[in-house]
Amino acid sequence: MPLAEKFTALLHQKKGRLQALWPGVIVAVLVAIAAQFLSDHYGAPAMLLALLLGIALNFLGEPGKAAEGIGFTARTVLRFGVAILGARVSAELLMSLGWEMIALLLAGTVATILFGVALARVIGQGPRFAILTAGAVAICGASAAMAIAAVLPKDERSERNLLFTVLGVTVLSTIAMIAYPILTTALGFDDVTAGAFIGATVHDVAQVVGAGFSISDTAGETSTLVKLIRVTFLAPIVVLIALWWRHQAAEGEGGRPPLIPGFVLGFLALATLNSFALIPEGIGGFLAALSGWALLAAIAAVGMKTDLKNVLSLGPGPLVLITAETLFLAALVLAGISFLELQM
Repeated sequence: MPLAEKFTALLHQKKGRLQALWPGVIVAVLVAIAAQFLSDHYGAPAMLLALLLGIALNFLGEPGKAAEGIGFTARTVLRFGVAILGARVSAELLMSLGWEMIALLLAGTVATILFGVALARVIGQGPRFAILTAGAVAICGASAAMAIAAVLPKDERSERNLLFTVLGVTVLSTIAMIAYPILTTALGFDDVTAGAFIGATVHDVAQVVGAGFSISDTAGETSTLVKLIRVTFLAPIVVLIALWWRHQAAEGEGGRPPLIPGFVLGFLALATLNSFALIPEGIGGFLAALSGWALLAAIAAVGMKTDLKNVLSLGPGPLVLITAETLFLAALVLAGISFLELQM
């Protein structure tokens, strides 16, 4: 076939693919815009609103004009959003808190995931679900849940589990945004210590900012910094999860996922560029905003793809699991901060 004909055929193929995708993508973007508008005017978390609006439009995820684009948004746009999240982190950011606090955050992340897996065995929940919920609690809420879900092996419960996890960490994060500032005041923490506790324990970035700045500017700046340190753990944790499931698949649990997912490589590449100050501030801000919109559209699409009845049929076990993981992380960080203060 001549080169011109090949090129024409490729254009027709891409055009057909675009025509199949755009209705669903546009719907997800419109839901994301609506969620952000409501969040800006009424103060509710945008992720939670996008999820609830998506659930309300669940019929659009059924076979039809929008279904393929909604699936694309829930899968590919999600991974793109996680990848460009790397523009928000850097080695300088990681080192700015000191080794002691970094060690506490890392210990909290690992211990929470191990605790979640152990508790899941006791209460009859599967290891995939435990890793999904514990990773979301330990790292960065809904963003971490979507990144981890992208590397876990898929089954008929995958989307239901992701929907529950995003809903659970968002609600718990909102409760923590209100309760933790009251707790830190009752414990007599200064602004820096209060900010460190909030940044190390609240799940989602928006709620960290809200809780921290409700105390003071100093607490808000500290909590945001600590939270972004936790975000830097996302890529290595996702890589370790992917490696572990490759090992499981090799022993007969299904197809093996890629060694390092492409979106994780993208995250690491952008984080490396940002560490060497190779991303201009304007571009970095644009990528951070784009990441937020991509993840918001993706979670709206996840809501449209999932039947709420299936989520509600999970029973009390998952709620017990994700709540226990949240309380475990808070208790561990509280003990760690108290220990560090005694050493000073």
